[in-house]
Amino acid sequence: MTSPDVSPSAPGSAATLKPNLSIFTMLRLGVFNMGLGIMSLLTLGVLNRVMIEELRVPALVAAGAIAVHQFMAPARVWFGQMSDSRPILGYHRSGYIWLGIAAVAVTAFCALQVVWQIGGRIVEGGWGPAVYPWVGLLGLLFAIYGLALSATSTPFTALLVDVSDEDSRSRLVGIGWAMLMVGIITGVIITSIVLKPIELDAPFEQVRSAVNRLFVIAPAVVCALAVLSTYGIERKYSRLTQRSSLRDREDSLTLGRALKILTASRQTGLFFTFLLVLSLSLFMQDAVLEPYGGEVFGMTIAETTQLNAAFGMGTLLSIIVAGWLVVPRIGKKRTVVLGCGWAALCLVGLTLSGLTGNPTVLLSAVFLFGTASGMLTLGAIVLMLDLTVAETAGTFIGAWGLAQAIARGSATVLGGGVLDLGRALLRTFDGAAEVGQPQAFLAYGLVFTLQAIGMLIAIWLLSRVNIQEFQANAKAAITAALESDMD
Repeated sequence: MTSPDVSPSAPGSAATLKPNLSIFTMLRLGVFNMGLGIMSLLTLGVLNRVMIEELRVPALVAAGAIAVHQFMAPARVWFGQMSDSRPILGYHRSGYIWLGIAAVAVTAFCALQVVWQIGGRIVEGGWGPAVYPWVGLLGLLFAIYGLALSATSTPFTALLVDVSDEDSRSRLVGIGWAMLMVGIITGVIITSIVLKPIELDAPFEQVRSAVNRLFVIAPAVVCALAVLSTYGIERKYSRLTQRSSLRDREDSLTLGRALKILTASRQTGLFFTFLLVLSLSLFMQDAVLEPYGGEVFGMTIAETTQLNAAFGMGTLLSIIVAGWLVVPRIGKKRTVVLGCGWAALCLVGLTLSGLTGNPTVLLSAVFLFGTASGMLTLGAIVLMLDLTVAETAGTFIGAWGLAQAIARGSATVLGGGVLDLGRALLRTFDGAAEVGQPQAFLAYGLVFTLQAIGMLIAIWLLSRVNIQEFQANAKAAITAALESDMD
């Protein structure tokens, strides 16, 4: 079935019919998100583990370097505007997507080579001045990685808008999100196959050879998936020339403008603070979970990547169950409160699992935390949609999307810093130069405990959000904030 979408090419020209997206085409577009899931696993599932556990890089340094790419999120503004006005390879979106994903693959491999240099310098002379230039180079490479990620993901998001209508967009986004989780699980399978021969205390050269091979194979698969997902889509389905306004596009907002919108009134400020605390509490473990599995549970690199699969499956299952059963029965706000409380309990469970040293217990705890994450993700999104009027919903959500990327980067850095603080406190009280395996779970437990406390603070903040006041005042406050930018 087709819908009569008219392309405004020339006055009096005949209407150009654009076909609607079939389910197969939506699934095909979702394959791109599979690739992003695989790349996420490489950086936050393998590279962080190698740096913190195998190479003994301070957790704050490792997490900080990796988080740099998340702090490049404001570049989405520029790449979004570029793809609107300046085609590459004859396409507004596809050219940016293909070149961007290739740059992501190359930069990830280069960053890995710098990681090996950092590890070599630490072995030769310990942590000192000889390491600092390489750390700076690693941060620079992750900044380039973040730019490349923005160059590919923002035009892809814009492509989803271009090729869909209001009726199909929610399904398209839902399929894309589910495929992101599928990508993480696919990445776990690839990683397990490539890194399976590596034992816990394998020689450095064996680890380096296997991980190098992984960072060639997986990004090559990701590039192939990106081309497979998008080739021919823009030319056949794009409605770009018909889009009347870019005001609801996330990439049309600067970070400063986003913050002004998010703090426009008391209620928008409260809700933004709640979402900020929620993001920090939900993602602090991003850089430390795999090292936790390696140091405390004796898991190999291939085994710790399974933690990502457990988390992803728990999240995906929970979103389905919460969407069909929980939200309709208890409401959006209570769903978020339930999710925060459940997440706090799961984080306590993550800490206590360290007492067992049993990888199965850890995997179970991570799966349960994933179910809490799914409930929170769905609850927070539907609550956000409910907490404003239609005229400002796109602007508000776009502003939050930009701010959330910065919050997630901050959470990654904070998690690494708290882990290093925990290690330092243990060394101070024990009087030992190194933290032994029996005590190490306490340092990681400090990260998880702070996350649990953050979840309780999020519940308190949400209790102060008044939905009626929000809906009454948000539109006027956000409109005033946007108009002040024009003065």
